[in-house]
Amino acid sequence: EPAYDGVEAWELLQRDDAGYDAILLDRMMPRMNGMELLAKIKDQERFQALPVILQTAMGSPDAVKEGLKAGAYYYLTKPFERETLLAIVSAAVRDRRSQLELLAQLQQQRDTLTLLRYGEFQFRTVAEAKRLSALLSSVCPQPERVAMGLSELLINAVEHGNLGITYKEKSRLIQDNTWEQEMEVRLADPAYASRVASVMLTRD
Repeated sequence: EPAYDGVEAWELLQRDDAGYDAILLDRMMPRMNGMELLAKIKDQERFQALPVILQTAMGSPDAVKEGLKAGAYYYLTKPFERETLLAIVSAAVRDRRSQLELLAQLQQQRDTLTLLRYGEFQFRTVAEAKRLSALLSSVCPQPERVAMGLSELLINAVEHGNLGITYKEKSRLIQDNTWEQEMEVRLADPAYASRVASVMLTRD
């Protein structure tokens, strides 16, 4: 759904009942620029987990850092190939839908896990990290907020910790649409196959 400037985009977001899966945002726009709109989006709790892809001709390291620090899911510099854009948007939508599935699981598991007093869990894959995030966050005072942060931490433990994929490598793999395949390859590699991450939960 297109918006012709930042003000119209903000109005669309306010009227959206079903929920967008992702936002593709220009940095330079009339009336309200992309950075201003991104700040408004991330200031609203209901939009904080919504992936925003910032596209711009401003490709300096400082501009990229500013965009990512402001909460952009990805910073895409022009010019770019159509296939690159589609791969990044697809990854963002996949992540958003995974988040929504995570919240659905969270609701189902919350009551049962309140019986747990102590537990230690080990995991190897991103899928396991997501399921574990849903489970563990359900006993926290603000489970929806905790689920997103915990999921990111546990996924980072797999991708960047156990499998040694750097942020730069992940960016390239997402652009090439080979990120998931690379994860499977590394999980099967003897150099990484024995690595696990652990998380402990204590309720008192």
